[in-house]
Amino acid sequence: MRERADAARNRRLILAAAEELLAVHRPDQVSVEQVAAAAGVGKGTVFHRFGSRRGLMVALAEQRAFAMHEAVLSGPPPLGPGASPRERLLAFLDAIVELVSRNIGLMAALDHATVTHRTEDEQDGPHPLHVFWHGHIAGLLAESRPDLDAELLAHILLGGLRSDVVVQLVTSGETARLAAALRTTATALLDTPTDGA
Repeated sequence: MRERADAARNRRLILAAAEELLAVHRPDQVSVEQVAAAAGVGKGTVFHRFGSRRGLMVALAEQRAFAMHEAVLSGPPPLGPGASPRERLLAFLDAIVELVSRNIGLMAALDHATVTHRTEDEQDGPHPLHVFWHGHIAGLLAESRPDLDAELLAHILLGGLRSDVVVQLVTSGETARLAAALRTTATALLDTPTDGA
């Protein structure tokens, strides 16, 4: 079923307003009321479109990550198909760092919304973006090094991007340092021989 023109317009306005607010305010300082006022719609419209504050943050995160998702699935190499698993892994980690650095307020807002507004049914469920990122990293690690615990190592690589230290690095303009460290870690995993007993 196709989205009505006015509903689609409201969705675009709300998402754009939320992005603008997150660019200048801490995530815990951005309320649904502020987003609604900035978008020129009623608070009820925001809840109707997105269900909750967390739903709004999820929609924003998914919108920002969609282009990268498409590039991974069907874009040119090395991010997309056609390059070696090693090249694709390093390109993907670079892309994640870039996405996080360009959207640090959004990622923090998603974490804040997830922590503070989960329902009982959502307590143990990881975010769909994390599931995709983890699965892609684990798959590329397993292709490159079948002898490694790819599933656990993918969690460790991603976990390094979800900390206060990362936020501080990005906000102080040290994104290149962060990307280099993540590449160094991934390269070490790929190149270090296992204890071949």
